[in-house]
Amino acid sequence: MRFYLDQLRFRLIVDQHVAGIRWIEVAPPDGTANIALAQAMPDSVAQLVGRDTGIYFITEDIEAKYKEWRSCGVRFESPPNKPQWGGIFTRFEDPDGNSFGLAGFDELTLGVETRRRALVQKLEAERQAERELEIARQVQARLLPQRMPEARTLDYAGVCLPARHVGGDCYDFLDLGQRRLGLVIGDIAGKGIAAALLMANLQANLRSQCATAAEHPNQFLQSVNQLFFENTADGDYATFFFSEYDDASRRLRYANCGHLPALLLRGDGSLERLHSTATVLGLFDKWDCTLEERQLFPGDTLVLYTDGATESFNDSGEEFGDHRLIESLHNHRALSPSALIDSIVADVRNFNPHEQQDDITLLVGRVR
Repeated sequence: MRFYLDQLRFRLIVDQHVAGIRWIEVAPPDGTANIALAQAMPDSVAQLVGRDTGIYFITEDIEAKYKEWRSCGVRFESPPNKPQWGGIFTRFEDPDGNSFGLAGFDELTLGVETRRRALVQKLEAERQAERELEIARQVQARLLPQRMPEARTLDYAGVCLPARHVGGDCYDFLDLGQRRLGLVIGDIAGKGIAAALLMANLQANLRSQCATAAEHPNQFLQSVNQLFFENTADGDYATFFFSEYDDASRRLRYANCGHLPALLLRGDGSLERLHSTATVLGLFDKWDCTLEERQLFPGDTLVLYTDGATESFNDSGEEFGDHRLIESLHNHRALSPSALIDSIVADVRNFNPHEQQDDITLLVGRVR
């Protein structure tokens, strides 16, 4: 034991008596295998003493290890040598004459070990990235509406399904006061972490300033655009649809900032598209918008969506398109808003059963 601890600088793992026999385990400082040392019993038939143990220790710098152990009194057969078959090794004995090998990395082994370590590092980096993405996904999920402001004359629901762990779509329900409800949806240009960070920035701007939206909607949207413009890089932008629903009068006031036209399915089956009234957010320092209004009636259904639904394509390269979205809306119009959303998403996924290409976000409101 003292040979292993004092001369080879191994670690002591176990030293205890088992069934009257002293049992010792030692291990190299950087090794994962233990060597067991046990006293041979007097009546042992085969004693493993004074023999070749068949054990080799591998070291990256055999010359340095040879000099270190030799200076500590370890008996070597010869200095490290290179046989014709390659590699470099030597042999040494412990005080009982047990023979061990000490081998160094040859070029091939060193290359394999280098690649192995690179693979281990790569896998660990991927696991860390996966953990960080999962945290980001949870954080982004909490940024979506956690409560729904009360509305007596409107049933509404929304869903956001990122194509990756996180995405650049969002929707929100804002309590604007005076029985007014904000229904908003946005889509950042881009995907993944970068888009998710920009969307979080936009959501923070919205929520921090929505108190002014009911009385001064133009000023509110201009301020949101200004902050988004100042806090993003050149070329970053978002399409955005802001709407304010008056729960008392059932009137809808909206601004479509470069977003896809909202669909307004009237109770009699006719369809209206709420087209753009302004350019996208974040591209221009000097920016203004126009708001329009619609009177809603019981049975009317408002659908806000992002291009992840309409631009989903099948194996033939066909897009789902707004015509299929409208068809799905007509087919499932009798369902509640949440069930209607589920049915539209199911139609999109039946059309393209493969991996989702883009974030899918839908918001539906039905007038009572």
